[in-house]
Amino acid sequence: MNNDELYIKRCIELAQKALGNTYPNPLVGSVIVHNGEIIGEGYHHKAGENHAEINAINSVENKDLIPESTIYVSLEPCAHYGKTPPCALKIKELGFKKVVIGAMDSHDKVNGKGKKIIQDAGIEAISGILEKECIELNKRFFTYHEKKRPYIILKWAESGDGFLDKDFKPTAISNTLVNQFVHQLRADEHAILVGTHTAFNDNPSLTVRNVEGTNPVRILIDFDLKVPGNFNIYNKEAKTLVLNSVKEGTEDNIQFIKINKENFLPELTEALYKEQIQSVIIEGGSFTLQKFIDARLWDEAIVIKNKNLLLANGTKAPKFDHTATKTEIYRDNSVYYFELK
Repeated sequence: MNNDELYIKRCIELAQKALGNTYPNPLVGSVIVHNGEIIGEGYHHKAGENHAEINAINSVENKDLIPESTIYVSLEPCAHYGKTPPCALKIKELGFKKVVIGAMDSHDKVNGKGKKIIQDAGIEAISGILEKECIELNKRFFTYHEKKRPYIILKWAESGDGFLDKDFKPTAISNTLVNQFVHQLRADEHAILVGTHTAFNDNPSLTVRNVEGTNPVRILIDFDLKVPGNFNIYNKEAKTLVLNSVKEGTEDNIQFIKINKENFLPELTEALYKEQIQSVIIEGGSFTLQKFIDARLWDEAIVIKNKNLLLANGTKAPKFDHTATKTEIYRDNSVYYFELK
């Protein structure tokens, strides 16, 4: 690994500290280096607050060193006025010697403009350092802007003989270690989605309880509004979107969005795009999961298997014919990861 790669790797590490907190903004880290020594670093904490580059600049004690320094940033510096002024202009104003960019920003407001401002100011700028890793870091942000839909993660737990429950009643399949992992996953992603059946049967809260973190936006698909208003999914703990074919409107933290029942997936993804949902975990049930699987409308899948648990009868796990890219063992549970290529 050369020095540029080493510093971009540090940018990625910094950026990851804010996972789950920056929506709708991307995760970005920045490092400032003078004569082979890091003199400043920062990352974007949450939307509306300083961008990574500004936090890195503010952390430099001796600002006189900046014109002889290189600034590293995992994503192309922004070129537009949002809640904060463009970072590309700040870099130009301070007159850095060089700028090293991990990945370019495909977002149409930036898309090469940030790098151009810097180069037009006579500052050397290079990009595409550890590009694959920097794109992976912001797979949610890039999917959202390029595919006009959230990054979709399918998730379910099944028994050794392929059931989601015993005799169609809620059944604990994963162990306590895996439950903690699932709560971390919820804290890291923007939203979590269930269908009518799951909301009815399990009465889930869909919140983060076993780890520190933000509650994801809850999404319920309930075409005929069958789920009673006193169910956990309607409590005040998180913003909730209810996709249905009966009504529109907002009541407290609940927003009703009207979509058609027939062939609902395109309307669903469009509604989530409009609501700026960048990533969503599809947690069930089997019918809902199967719809996404059959439409090949997913990016990642996480399947938890409890091999020793045999349930014999109940809701069948989704039909899913893919090869895992990696497996992790949590005591008697195995977690399989899949990517749609």
